[in-house]
Amino acid sequence: MKTVLVTGASGQLGKCIQKLAEKEDTIDWLFMDSSEIDITSTSDLSMCFGNKQIDYCINCAAYTNVEKAESDKEKAFSINAEAVKNLAEICQKHKTVLIHISTDYVFDGTSTSHYKEDDKTNPINVYGASKLKGEQYIQNTIGYHFIFRTSWLYSEYGHNFYKTILNKAAENATLNITTAQKGTPTNANHLAELLVQIIKEENENYGLYHYSNAGETTWHGFAKEILRVSNKCNEVILNEDNSYKTIAERPEYSVLDKTKLKTNFEVEVASWQDAVLELYNNN
Repeated sequence: MKTVLVTGASGQLGKCIQKLAEKEDTIDWLFMDSSEIDITSTSDLSMCFGNKQIDYCINCAAYTNVEKAESDKEKAFSINAEAVKNLAEICQKHKTVLIHISTDYVFDGTSTSHYKEDDKTNPINVYGASKLKGEQYIQNTIGYHFIFRTSWLYSEYGHNFYKTILNKAAENATLNITTAQKGTPTNANHLAELLVQIIKEENENYGLYHYSNAGETTWHGFAKEILRVSNKCNEVILNEDNSYKTIAERPEYSVLDKTKLKTNFEVEVASWQDAVLELYNNN
């Protein structure tokens, strides 16, 4: 039986994996959040990995507050880069396959076509820079790794755009949502399914991949679709806003190309619209 450690288990992706794990009795799962393991601590990691052989480590732990990272650069790099280096080193030592989650924000958004894995990176905010550094540490430390860049992650868990829009609809709010960024919303449940599939199949096509749902939209388009599938269009005034101000600069275009993913994993990628509908219908 394979043993799989999931760090950052209390985040939305971690919880999506936990939901799937309930049906996977052929895997011994170890779910740990930041209160149970501090991935910035080499002693914490040594103790965890020394207790039993871990076959896979899915790292869902991350500093994800894009806005706050601009003024909290040291902490962002500590969690998204230096801690990831610690994980890569301990996984390499114990021959553990490392599965790591990264972001579309490693790109600057100046492209006019879907970003491929080998396209030039150029993060324009601290969050993106810290996540890119984490990627580089993994690539320079351990051969048996999977890095998945994803985008606009949402689910029924935690704090995310999907839940925010539904909550605002319940308040009959007026919303001004930006049209200045184009990307792809990603149902975290779908990403979780891919990760579990890779482990079950013991896939060894290691490397860097892009994963998001298919298609592209703006944050305004995403909000509009959430309201449509939940039949709440008449309960919210939804305005377009192309001048929405943020502390952190955001890439204007960050749609990810999934050709390599589809080739190496033979996986079907649902459209982002179908993914939104599926989540709403299942909850």
